[in-house]
Amino acid sequence: MESFTAESRHISTHIDRPAEEVYDYASDPAHLPEWARGLGDSIDRIDGQWIAESSPMGRVVVAFAPPNEFGVLDHDVTLPSGEIVHNPVRVIADGTGCEVVFTLRRAPGTSDEEFRRDAEMVSADLARLKRVLERGGDRSG
Repeated sequence: MESFTAESRHISTHIDRPAEEVYDYASDPAHLPEWARGLGDSIDRIDGQWIAESSPMGRVVVAFAPPNEFGVLDHDVTLPSGEIVHNPVRVIADGTGCEVVFTLRRAPGTSDEEFRRDAEMVSADLARLKRVLERGGDRSG
């Protein structure tokens, strides 16, 4: 059996809000369309699953790690093909703010250009998350 070690890229942003607040907001799938455009512009809870119908990848199912006190926002995205993409994400306290770190894994067969584009999409999503949370106002959803 051939062993394959996927390349990873850690993409992060600092958010000037408490880690708990960022985690609470970002861990709620209902908020994804506001900041995670890579998953689409709408998401609905259907039969106990979070379904993004208008995803650029087609209809996908998003499942987050159970609520936890460690800032783990890992989520699996099940693609229309049935393939599951695991996305490790952490919210790490940093003084009165926090850092959100997304580990982008390079799937086998992904070209350099596709991997670069994926990294740019993740970076843009994290920048949106930062803007949403730092602008203030009611984020209770």
